[in-house]
Amino acid sequence: MALARQHNIRLMSSVAPSDKATPSTTYSSNTKREIHSDPPRLQHAAQPTYYPEGSTAREAPRQEASSGMMDRFKITAEVTFSKIFPAGFGWQSSSIVAEEYLGYAPDTVAFALTTGLGDAIGVMAGHCAYFAAKKSITGDESINMERETQTGLLLASAAFCSGTAWQPLVDVLQAANLSFIQVFAGTWIGCGTAFYLGLRGARTILSGPCTYIHEPTYENSMTDKSLSVAIGGATGFFVGTDTAYLPTQNFLINTLGIHATTPAFAGCAIAGTSTSLGFLSSQATLNVMYPTGKLWNDGK
Repeated sequence: MALARQHNIRLMSSVAPSDKATPSTTYSSNTKREIHSDPPRLQHAAQPTYYPEGSTAREAPRQEASSGMMDRFKITAEVTFSKIFPAGFGWQSSSIVAEEYLGYAPDTVAFALTTGLGDAIGVMAGHCAYFAAKKSITGDESINMERETQTGLLLASAAFCSGTAWQPLVDVLQAANLSFIQVFAGTWIGCGTAFYLGLRGARTILSGPCTYIHEPTYENSMTDKSLSVAIGGATGFFVGTDTAYLPTQNFLINTLGIHATTPAFAGCAIAGTSTSLGFLSSQATLNVMYPTGKLWNDGK
């Protein structure tokens, strides 16, 4: 079932990638949308740095567990603001363009690709703008914009995959007459997997020409997986913006529902909010459960 005509349409898609020298961090009948990092690597010996936010590169501090937990939540907040909200906003905006201006039906490949591109643009633009502003405001010369541009490209590539997959996946799950919670969970798993595969593929392709992107390794496959789980959560929450499918089962409808009367810009903002809440909820759980050094937002 296409998530059809509303001026509101769709994860988050995204979150952040990496850098070789210093890792960085980087949906629907009447509603549509989406949301979704990787540590790059220098050819010479690089100091261990925080995986998602490469521009704040610094040696990972050997601190107490409480301090490490605070760092996890700080990075989670930065990624949500700089990439996850822009990803959802970008998906929804591009869905409006695709349907209202380009004439693409929500169940077409062209629509899916357009929304995936919007998701990716949101991640890339949000990531680069955030670090450019941070460098300008704080005067932090450790922020390397070449590295951040490459990190943004890595994350945007993965976000394109999850953003493109969101609408077709939701359509298939809804067509199977699944309950809302089943569509929610299926979208979480499916888009999270798409993000992971996109991230690994982007590493393979971009690690050659891009100095600050690590090639695929076993170690970064583990951090990529943890990031992809959180991104999946962002895409799952975006399903809550669809007010047409089983509204009585939609436990997110009162908070995140995008209705036919919702203005376009407001719908985009709600989309970004949905992916942000999904990512924050998922990542907060991971932050508490995972042992030190095992998450994408730990010092490496």
